[in-house]
Formats: sequence, structure tokens, C-alpha cells
Amino acid sequence: MARRDLFREIESLRKEIDNAFGSFGVGGVLSSAFLPGIGTGDYPRINLSEDENNFYLEAMSPGIEAKDLSLSVMQSTVSFSGERKEAQGNGRTWHRHERGAGKFMRTIELPMTVDNDKTDAEYRNGMLLITLPKAESVRAKRIEVKPH
Repeated sequence: MARRDLFREIESLRKEIDNAFGSFGVGGVLSSAFLPGIGTGDYPRINLSEDENNFYLEAMSPGIEAKDLSLSVMQSTVSFSGERKEAQGNGRTWHRHERGAGKFMRTIELPMTVDNDKTDAEYRNGMLLITLPKAESVRAKRIEVKPH
């Protein structure tokens, strides 16, 4: 029996609905990164890389405090969420208000399972830096071939 990936199916359905409504001129309203849901939008922007032992996820999230970020890792899925507080007007008249505010959530599917217990995250200079060690069972293992 084939394993169905519920998150991927939901994300695919969301994209189809966004594309359908986008042709009616309301796509910009529905595609906000600050809507609730799994993996909605492309905020925060990320870089994902790997080496032999780890995956490295870097998420640009300026203007957010570390206490407003949350991270969870399960097998090969990384989810993080947070909240960017609304800028206070202090009696100002706004001419442009382009930075989004509110809650966001992003879910990233990794190509292999990671060791949840050894995952490390830090928030520095507006960047969420996550190190995700690959699970020992899925790492490539070099096997010596002995002559006979």
C-alpha cells in the first residue's frame, strides 16, 4: 500500500484553489503568507542545505522576537511558526505599510528522516538557524570490501 503524504496533498489542493481564484483578480488577497494553515505562503524565505551528517535550514525572519517563534520536528517534517507584531503608529499617518504582520506557519518536508532529539535551533540577527542531524539509520555507511 502506498504511503499517502497528507501534508503534500493539502498543499497541492491549496495551490489549485489559489490558482483558480487568482484568475478572478483576488489571488493577491488569498496568497498572504500570514494566513493560517500548513505551509501557506513563502514566508519566511528559507535556504535548505545539507552535508554528510546534517540538514541546515535558515529562515529569514527579521522583526520577530525569539520568544514568538515555535519549532517542531517529526521524522522528516520541520514546522515552524511565529508572529510578527503589528507596527505601532504612535499617531503617525502611514504612506506605505508593506511589511506583513500576524501569525505565520511554514512546513518543510526533508528528503530523509532526522534525529529529533539532536536538533538544534538558534535565532540570531533576524535569522532562525536550525541544524537537523540525519538519523543514524538513514546515513550512508561505507562498507569495506575484503579480498577473498
